[in-house]
Amino acid sequence: MTAEPSADRLLAGRYALQEVLGRGGMGVVWLATDLRLDRPVAVKEVTFALHLSDEERRVLRERTLREARTAARLDHPSVTAVYDVVEEDGRPWLVMEHVESCSLQQVIDGQGPLPWPAVARIGLDVLAGLTAAHEAGVVHRDVKPANVLVAPDGRACLTDFGIATATGDPTLTTTGAIIGSPSYMAPERAHGERPGPAADLWSLGATLWTAVEGRPAFARGEPMATLMAVVAEDPPPPTHAGPLAPVVLGLLEKDPARRMTAEQARRELQAVLDGAPRTDPWSPGPAPPPAEPAADGDRLERIDAADLKALAAASATALGAVARDARDQARHLAERRRERKRRTGTSETAAPPPAPPVETPPPPAPPPVATRPREQRPRRRRFRRRWVVVPLLLLALVLLAVAVGVVVLFGTLYGW
Repeated sequence: MTAEPSADRLLAGRYALQEVLGRGGMGVVWLATDLRLDRPVAVKEVTFALHLSDEERRVLRERTLREARTAARLDHPSVTAVYDVVEEDGRPWLVMEHVESCSLQQVIDGQGPLPWPAVARIGLDVLAGLTAAHEAGVVHRDVKPANVLVAPDGRACLTDFGIATATGDPTLTTTGAIIGSPSYMAPERAHGERPGPAADLWSLGATLWTAVEGRPAFARGEPMATLMAVVAEDPPPPTHAGPLAPVVLGLLEKDPARRMTAEQARRELQAVLDGAPRTDPWSPGPAPPPAEPAADGDRLERIDAADLKALAAASATALGAVARDARDQARHLAERRRERKRRTGTSETAAPPPAPPVETPPPPAPPPVATRPREQRPRRRRFRRRWVVVPLLLLALVLLAVAVGVVVLFGTLYGW
């Protein structure tokens, strides 16, 4: 249950909650004041409203507390700092740096597709934050536009490590389920593999695709349909990305081994930004009021183990159908090729019909030499066995006759 706004609502006797800054799939973010240090902070109330079992809630609560302390070690300008983590009312509360900004999702909802130079700059900032997290052994696992904060000058930072995992930790839940936003969940996560830094890079590619096109690349209106598209379909070619397109598609490579690395992405994004035309700096504009999380594959969903098995079976079926279609097509092409060769061979061996004679008056000159029509191919002389067999038989008969004559002559002379 989420706490209601109240002027005298104190968290841990120190943080005075004031107003709601935003809502997400795992809680509510409040604007608060740290009374001890007299500074504004953002406090995230983690609610776990994901139909989790009691055991899964316990595991997730403990992990959130542990990983918030891990995230607190991150010190980078492109990552919102975690100041404190407390537990109250049976829920973790994360006390974070308050950044005057709005989320990238709010900007997209208000402006639609963003200019590709602005998206390249946002990508560089988020990539820098991810690199710092990965070097500290932390995988974010929920990189998406709603978790990217954009300042008025266009700079961006990554926030909400609510479902992050430290490298080497056990699985998130005790039932094999996974939690994430389907439109931004890397294919290897949908396959049940352990997420690594490459999974965050894929999510970054999906985030940049959404920013430059104004809509998610794989959203299908239903979580499992969206996840199936992530696993089995290629992203549509971006139409507004300009020189940013190779970077986006390189990050969206389904095979982690072939996916663009963080260093490659950094070089490519920097080159795109360096080659951008010099214009007035882009600004996200005034921050819109907080909105409910999107329902088309952008909000956090709990994907059960049974759903993952069904997804794997559907993927195998789809791949099998593609393989069968390819095999049938190859067989069809082979038959057509054999038929074409058969027809070509027949046309080569068959002599063309003789051209009809044309009656012309006899010329006064000597009779012309008869020639074959040019279009009629000369008949090849074929070897026949009788040209050899018949002479050999005649020679044998002659030799036999000579031998008989010689025998008769000698018999006459000697009185045989």
